Amino acid sequence: LCSALPSGVWCFSELFFLREPQDVTVSRKDSVVLDCQARGEAPITVTWLKNGGKVPENERIYVLSNGSLYISEVEGRKGEPSDEGFYQCLALNKHGAILSQKSHLTIASISAFEVQPLSAEVQEGGVARFACKITASPPAVITWEVNRTALPLVMDRVTALPTGVLQIYGVEQRDAGSYRCVATTIANRRRSAEAVLSVLPASDLKPFHKPAIIAGPQNVTASLHQTVVLECVATGNPKPIISWSRLDHKSIDVFNTRVLGNGNLMISDVKVQHAGVYVCRATIPGTRNFTVAMATLTVLAPPSFVEWPESLTRPRAGTARFACQAEGIPAPKISWLKNGRRIHSNGRIKMYNSKLVINQIIPEDDAIYQCMAENSQGSILSRARLTVVMSEDRPSAPYNVHAETMSSSAILLAWERPLYNSDKVIAYSVHYMKAEGLNNEEYQVVIGNDTTHYIIDDLEPASNYTFYIVAYMPLGASQMSDHVTQHTLEDVPLRAPEISLTSRSPTDILISWLPIPAKYRRGQVVLYRLSFRLSTESKIQVLELPGTSDEYLLEGLRPDSVYLVRITAATRIGWGEASLWTSHRTPKATSVKAPKSPELRLEPMNCTTITVQWQQDSEETAAIQGYKLYYKEEGQQENGPILLDAGDLEYTVSGLDPRRKYHVRLLAYNSMEEGYQADQTVSTPGCVSVRDRMVPPPPPPHHLYAKANTSSSIYLHWGKPAFTSAQVVNYTIRCNPVGLQNASLVLYLQTSETHMLVQGLEPKTMYEFAVRLHVDQLSSPWSPVVYHTTLPEAPSGPPVGVKVTLIEDDTALVSWKPPDGPETVVTRYTILYASRKSWIAGEWQVLHREGAMTMALLENLVAGNVYLVKIAASNEVGEGPFSNAVELAVLPKETSESNQRPKRLDSGDSSAYSDYYHLDQKSMTGIVVGVCIALTCILICILILIYRSKARKTSAPKPVQQSTDQLSHTSISLASANEVGKSIEGIAENEESLLPMIVGNSFIDAKGGSDLIINSYGPVTKASCKKRWLFFQDTKRVKTEEPQRRFAQAVCLYQPGTAVLLGEDDSPSSPGQQATFQVPFSAVADTEHSANSEGSHETGDSGRFSHESNDEIHLSAGAGDSPPSATAFVGRDVGTEGVNPALSNCKERPAPRAAGQPPPSPLQGQPAAHD
Repeated sequence: LCSALPSGVWCFSELFFLREPQDVTVSRKDSVVLDCQARGEAPITVTWLKNGGKVPENERIYVLSNGSLYISEVEGRKGEPSDEGFYQCLALNKHGAILSQKSHLTIASISAFEVQPLSAEVQEGGVARFACKITASPPAVITWEVNRTALPLVMDRVTALPTGVLQIYGVEQRDAGSYRCVATTIANRRRSAEAVLSVLPASDLKPFHKPAIIAGPQNVTASLHQTVVLECVATGNPKPIISWSRLDHKSIDVFNTRVLGNGNLMISDVKVQHAGVYVCRATIPGTRNFTVAMATLTVLAPPSFVEWPESLTRPRAGTARFACQAEGIPAPKISWLKNGRRIHSNGRIKMYNSKLVINQIIPEDDAIYQCMAENSQGSILSRARLTVVMSEDRPSAPYNVHAETMSSSAILLAWERPLYNSDKVIAYSVHYMKAEGLNNEEYQVVIGNDTTHYIIDDLEPASNYTFYIVAYMPLGASQMSDHVTQHTLEDVPLRAPEISLTSRSPTDILISWLPIPAKYRRGQVVLYRLSFRLSTESKIQVLELPGTSDEYLLEGLRPDSVYLVRITAATRIGWGEASLWTSHRTPKATSVKAPKSPELRLEPMNCTTITVQWQQDSEETAAIQGYKLYYKEEGQQENGPILLDAGDLEYTVSGLDPRRKYHVRLLAYNSMEEGYQADQTVSTPGCVSVRDRMVPPPPPPHHLYAKANTSSSIYLHWGKPAFTSAQVVNYTIRCNPVGLQNASLVLYLQTSETHMLVQGLEPKTMYEFAVRLHVDQLSSPWSPVVYHTTLPEAPSGPPVGVKVTLIEDDTALVSWKPPDGPETVVTRYTILYASRKSWIAGEWQVLHREGAMTMALLENLVAGNVYLVKIAASNEVGEGPFSNAVELAVLPKETSESNQRPKRLDSGDSSAYSDYYHLDQKSMTGIVVGVCIALTCILICILILIYRSKARKTSAPKPVQQSTDQLSHTSISLASANEVGKSIEGIAENEESLLPMIVGNSFIDAKGGSDLIINSYGPVTKASCKKRWLFFQDTKRVKTEEPQRRFAQAVCLYQPGTAVLLGEDDSPSSPGQQATFQVPFSAVADTEHSANSEGSHETGDSGRFSHESNDEIHLSAGAGDSPPSATAFVGRDVGTEGVNPALSNCKERPAPRAAGQPPPSPLQGQPAAHD
């Protein structure tokens, strides 16, 4: 046989019998062979047992090489040792042992005749019947002789039944003679006494005679496959007809049934279905006159298995359950064998009906188990193997176990952790049982691995207990620790003795009592205290008697008086509770001799019934007419009298309550007066518990349901088993994470309810749960395991990286990142935003977004307000904290377009722009890459334009050439600058190339007027070196550029770390302006976690450039000598990275300036102020 295990495949060679011994009957001095051939893994040793004991081998009895037992000469004389008995062979190999079925060896014998034939006189034509009966082994064969010669059976009139009955129909004169039966067996032959058959002449007149059955069928019990004969002999005139039927109206089996003679029913090869009540009916032909006789056929059947035990593989400290059911008639008795030896229920091993349960399996339990079913017809056995698997890395046994008595019911047990693999121990089990007596119950307590001591506090006082410890790990358990025995202290008695009161004379009372049962004695009784008084007096007299006494005679009492008596017992610890007062009336002092009190004995039959037995004194001379019986529950009214006859010596009182004390008194009476009474008390026991009935353990709880309650708790609910009527004591819940690694995470919880909230669990962790039921010190198996995961923990922190960006006049984009922490689960974000006024009033607007989104649009913002925005993450468990409030300033609306405001998008662009901000980060990355490619193309185009402008220098007029040279010089000076510098130089050169040919400084105005040029900053003074670019220093002041500053010097003012402000001219172009070159490179307003931005609060510009945004650059060039219009720019900090060192060290050249005029300021990163 092989068993698949997680650690591999375990196999063993099955041990079985090829041939088993059979029942055999032999004659004395004959030889006999009892077969026994076993197969399995060699070597196999065969031994023989007789009546449970080993058969001694000698020259006459020995075992053959094939395992059979040979007896050369069977002995069996009376008074001498006999070979007769039940034999079994035991086959043993390294895996275990098996026992064969029983073989009954019987020595052939025959007894004397139990029934012999009797002489009879029969009228001619009548029916003669002779019978004989004898017991023999094997059954005797009975034949008949007439006049000492064999009776011929060829005549139809003569029938000899196998049961020893001879029937002769239509008797004739020649049938007269001496008849006897001969019983023959293999051992002997016996002849019965002779019976004479006399034949009387028949009467000429044959009157009508009703049918009568003179020999009807008898109840018979037969074994399977035997032959049964049901006799039926009837007389009548006319001759009756005999018929057979079944009382249950089933048809009679015609294949195995036939009629012998004139109406005898014979059933051969009897089977169980033949059992029943058979009816013989004798009917006068043509009439309704009939008579019947009935008999019951009982068929006995040997045992046969309905359910066989199956081989099991169990880990150390597990539980094995073998089931076995057999049927037969009578019902077979089930017993269990381990390696051929009978198992007795005790401690870990229990037998419930036909089941064998082995708890706390140990290596010694690895064996072959057999279920033996036997009845009077034979025995059969079925085998199963229990394989105990030992984990390789299982812990060693706990050691240094010691016990210390704490009280009369508590013992402290302590131990040391296992020396090997102690870190893998998840729990300990403490096992204990009474050390004295048989069939003691073993109890188990499971505790966690965080302690090495435990107090067992449900012990009986003054009792010895045996303890041992087992350590558990996920894959198995350790061996048992060493056993220790400890004695509990004594305690005061729980009960008082039950007393009996009788009177021998009118002036005495004999008080007797029985010892207190050990369960209630709780120690050694050292003293008894008797208290008594007259019922009419309050004075109590007290007597103390030694603990060895069991009776005391109170003398000198008043006749015909009621006395109250009670008793108390004491141990060395102290006195127990006293019994209630028991009343007794002393007899009257009279000359009439009253019946003496009977000797009374009370015995509980069960928890509700008491048997009252009594015996009258043999020296009683007074006449007794009867008895009067009274009884009452202690403290209740008396019931009775119950009148009993003088011959009655027993009476049963029923309908009582369990665990109650009852007082019974009995007295005899006659016609003169009542006799002396006998009083006695008795306690009814508790009703038989589930454990006492030895029924299987209760089924486990069902419908176990788990539901996550919080991130650290799960709610469990289960149902009580439907077919358990016993009172539930409590439930045990086992809880541990799936794939347990840490032993301390196993929880064992107790509750008396069918639900429980398991707390203290880890968030977002799958746990497995199982529940078991405890009923009257029996525990059910664990319920099927259910799995459930705790909820995730509520976010502990706010979203990070919260950023609010104004993308339209009334719309802002909010972006964020999930809260920190890899285990944080977010299912929803809550965005709160409000203006300052609403915030002061506590009015927030709320937006919700799914946990997968990290952006949201804030729409319908009111211009001119500053908004506060904060975000919180939440999941199904709860909501996390809000982030710090982020401020956003919304631009105020004005009647005219401001040159500092970003370009408004039309409705189509707005929709596209809104869709853009809903893209994820991967799409944004693609857009940025596209913009970079576009910028690269623009730079290439600018370089091409610069190259073309150089080609035009040679053919251009002188004034223009000088200006061009000037710009070319600037371009050359910036040739080594960074890409920004290159872009500016290219743009300037390109614009110059697009100007018309204008001579000198003349100003052309088709409509006349002066050559004064006025822009939004005031009049522009002509200068020989005109500035091509204007840079604004302050958003709050208007400053006129100095005519002495050169354009090249202005360009040199670009330095790393400064802010370059680029913008578009929203004012009308000058008349001489020919073209406007636009480059989309503009930043939108950006605010990050701060309400104090560096830019203007009016524009909402932070003064920084965001790499995630686009700006629009509009470059305008003026015509001729006129300077370009004042242009506003929105810029960013460029920084030093990527800047040519030549530019970073470039210093502004000094230029002539008017007296009192302040020196020009370096370029600053401040946005221009609105006009």
